[in-house]
Amino acid sequence: MKKLTVDAWAKLNLTLDVGEKRPDCYHNMEMIMQSVSLHDKVDITLTRGKEIKVMSTKPELPTDLHNLAGKAAKAFLNYVNYTDTGVEVYITKEIPDRAGMAGGSADAAAVIRGLDELLKTRLSEAEMLDICASVGSDVPFCLLGGTALARGRGEILTPLPPMPDCGILIVKPDFSVSTPALFDALDDCHVTARPDTQGAVDALRRGDLKALCANMVNVFEEALPEAERRTVVDIKSALISAGALGACMTGTGSAVFGVFQSLEAAKQADLSRFGITFAVSPQKAVISE
Repeated sequence: MKKLTVDAWAKLNLTLDVGEKRPDCYHNMEMIMQSVSLHDKVDITLTRGKEIKVMSTKPELPTDLHNLAGKAAKAFLNYVNYTDTGVEVYITKEIPDRAGMAGGSADAAAVIRGLDELLKTRLSEAEMLDICASVGSDVPFCLLGGTALARGRGEILTPLPPMPDCGILIVKPDFSVSTPALFDALDDCHVTARPDTQGAVDALRRGDLKALCANMVNVFEEALPEAERRTVVDIKSALISAGALGACMTGTGSAVFGVFQSLEAAKQADLSRFGITFAVSPQKAVISE
């Protein structure tokens, strides 16, 4: 049996803006996405037969094709027309669930990269991105990693200059929010603050960390239920008080992060009273053009 271990890097949204709902019921998005050093380990094994199995260190997570990793394996095998190969995936989870950090999408992207190497299919980046887009909106970014402007459903990607060196403290409070419910709430919400996405892009091009942090805004924060919104505000205030240059919720939450001048500064900030914390660094692109 052939086996390979692939890292699956978490993502953060440095900015996140949502447009109107499209005819296909998705919303147009515009966001800057950043991969970070927190990652899952994805063990991929080719097996006899045709079965796809997914297991993880968190048995409460979906298995088989109900897990994005399983869905990715099936999509890859169908794309390359391998009909007599089975796949077993075992995920050692480090990325928290329902945090807005694309843990499932990162695992799916890792499966696609791993199967391309194991089966020696040597797909092009464009071909792998096609498979990723069929699995989930965040999967294409998770395949590429690094720093990127994402539009459409999140699958239209423009690589950006790397985020300047810094430290990031992620705080995962003990609540989760339904993504569909939050989109519905946002449709009925009068958003008062939207990110200056172009300003953030320009800051990245200049390597200006402070200006980038000044433009970190996530419109979903205003659509949160009141109690959860207050928690996010409290965490952001605590991060700023601890020395963060800026703070923001990622995705549809509930993780909140603050950007510090250095990794050491991020590690010194104690926000454990709010939940689980992770001190991480920005991650450069996995695949570079």
